[in-house]
Amino acid sequence: MKDYFFQDNVGKPMDRVDGRLKVTGAAKYSAEYELPNMAYGVLVGSTITKGRIKSIDTKAAERAPGVIAVLHYQNAPKVPGYIQAAHPTEPKPVGQPHRVFYDDKVYFNDQPIAIVVADTLERARYAARLVKAQYEEDKHATDFLKHQSKAILPTHAQRNPKHYLNDYVKGKEDAYKGEPLKVEGEYVIPTEFHNPIELQAIVAHWEADNRLTVYDKTQAVIGTQNAFAKEWNIPVENVKVIATFVGGAFGNGLHTWPHETAAIIAAKKVNRPVKVMLTREQMFTMVGYRPFAWQKMGMSATKDGKITAITHEAIGQTSSYEEFTESVLQQTRMMYTSPNITTRYRILPLDVSTPIWMRGPGEATGAFALESAMDEMAYVLKMDPLEFRIKNHTDRDPERNLPWSTKFLTEAMQMGAEKIGWKNRKLEPGTLRNGEWLVGYGMGVGTFGSHRNRASARAVLRADGTVLIQSATTDIGPGTGTAMVQIAADAMGMDPSKITFELGSSLFPPAPSQGGSATVASVGSAVQAACNSLKKKLATMASGNAESSFKGAKYEDLAFKDGQVSLSSAPNTKLSFTDILKQQRLPELEATEESKPDNPERNKYSMYSFSVHFAEVQVHPLTGQVRVTKMVSCADAGKIVNKKTAGNQMIGGAVGGIGMALTEGAVIDDRFGRYVTKDFADYHVPVHADSPNIEVAFVDKPDFIGNPLGTKGIGEIATIGVAPAIANAIFNATGKRIRELPITPDKLI
Repeated sequence: MKDYFFQDNVGKPMDRVDGRLKVTGAAKYSAEYELPNMAYGVLVGSTITKGRIKSIDTKAAERAPGVIAVLHYQNAPKVPGYIQAAHPTEPKPVGQPHRVFYDDKVYFNDQPIAIVVADTLERARYAARLVKAQYEEDKHATDFLKHQSKAILPTHAQRNPKHYLNDYVKGKEDAYKGEPLKVEGEYVIPTEFHNPIELQAIVAHWEADNRLTVYDKTQAVIGTQNAFAKEWNIPVENVKVIATFVGGAFGNGLHTWPHETAAIIAAKKVNRPVKVMLTREQMFTMVGYRPFAWQKMGMSATKDGKITAITHEAIGQTSSYEEFTESVLQQTRMMYTSPNITTRYRILPLDVSTPIWMRGPGEATGAFALESAMDEMAYVLKMDPLEFRIKNHTDRDPERNLPWSTKFLTEAMQMGAEKIGWKNRKLEPGTLRNGEWLVGYGMGVGTFGSHRNRASARAVLRADGTVLIQSATTDIGPGTGTAMVQIAADAMGMDPSKITFELGSSLFPPAPSQGGSATVASVGSAVQAACNSLKKKLATMASGNAESSFKGAKYEDLAFKDGQVSLSSAPNTKLSFTDILKQQRLPELEATEESKPDNPERNKYSMYSFSVHFAEVQVHPLTGQVRVTKMVSCADAGKIVNKKTAGNQMIGGAVGGIGMALTEGAVIDDRFGRYVTKDFADYHVPVHADSPNIEVAFVDKPDFIGNPLGTKGIGEIATIGVAPAIANAIFNATGKRIRELPITPDKLI
């Protein structure tokens, strides 16, 4: 028999296995853990943006009721990992994450400078307001556009000429400049914040001097375990990380942040568990963001619509103490056929905290410029933007000169165009109306690498006929547990109700972080492998019984269905899994397997997921109000494990793209280096009123080169391409090309 085949579960729109726990409040998130003798920590942030701390007055806070300790750089326990110096023969490190309470330096506004620990949260909050600091202030730089000329090539690229962040030239450099039919434009994306529902939180507990347990909001259980083991110079097995439920993250859970180490420091000092939960305001300053980015696009084409050259330049913001980089230019290098492509990437260090990946990482940023330029070029050519994209479709990866493992982008485009009513679109902007509202249609394409990482899973068949699966992955919302149950159900030939998937603990077999659209491909492949291993053990037991009808049967000759093993040649000859355990006098049967991307065939192909988003908008010509009235998002993401949760992913990504296009953008007061938008009153995330009917469609064709499940990632491509689709629709409605996000009414009137 084949190790795996699609039976009755994979592909179905199954309800979430943890849905009831979440809607009834039974799911326990990091801040909800209560440990005996627990204390509460509240962080005190700097009131300047750059400089040094001259003094900290903590006397009033220390005298406040219930206060146990007030810690800062002068009295906090030292973190061993902070002090370790680089080996003299090794190259100097490229920056480092912020070292909380390490010294008197201030690198960004609201940088944690102290933590107040008290016996209740309310007392800790009150005392934190009593901490006063005196500073020696330096002149800061937070204005991106003012300091843009100071952008630098990332250090990794400087050191390695072959690094992917280096300047890239295919054909002739900047060839578009000498062409007669061309477009050129600059695009600006402001700083955007993740703002998940669940605030960042951690409970830190030193169970012994060298044994640490944390209940942490993280996307990376094993990554967090390794980071804290390194920070505190203790064996990795002595660090336990629990993240059973995560209330959204979008990327800001892929890093260990100062508040986590501050809580661990505090727990070490007071010798009791300490809980720290950030405020919504602190979520804007302490746990990353999509970096401010400036881009410039140049594109040329022939009269019949063949692209002749593309130049894409980008500058992204980073902190002064750590170099953050992302793949802003990747889509430009491989999405469209062009004999000449030039890309240049730089970063701009400013006096701000470090950015972090945000859903669709750099690709969402880069796609805004590229897909807007595609629309602009199509308009110059007087060509339908859909026709223009299809005409420049790539049958091979032009950057790597490799065939695609699978690519059904054209099919996705055709599906979406039909569903949105693309035939109603007019080439000339401002032609369509609905009463006094202008109507427009736009599209945008997205892509993200189809990745697979090493992962492990444990499968346990119990005497009652149920199966328990465990893996140290997390679930930030996409329905990981549900997908794993479906994969296991098909692999074992069992009803999903008899399978339980446990995750979010470093005690389970190791798994990668939930990021980069790779969880199902990675962990799902491990779950499949563990289930296959269980079946092989069952087959060996059944065929090894001298009195059994299965004596001498080979694994390939058996079928597994409905919790039973049967002979493929005699389907009525059956033996239940539970009977096999009884015969062997076993209470349970266990298999742990590691799955890794070691298929040599992978190296012969270029592997990506693809998406295309179509938007219909209405714009009021007098007020500049924009309404997204319909969206269609189509994905080429391999085999879809669960059409319901996958559809949820696409809808959620589209809503995030609406925010990127129309509402979200942080405003910083450069006089003080402080964000003005630091709550939901001033920083506008899209709500139900901003979100139209969003229709989702999947090509649903497997890609078995990438992984044995045939899946490709969805999480990133759900957002990549949405913002330009909306911007292009606005142009089609109004004739106004807005290249700076978000597109607010003032930019349209």
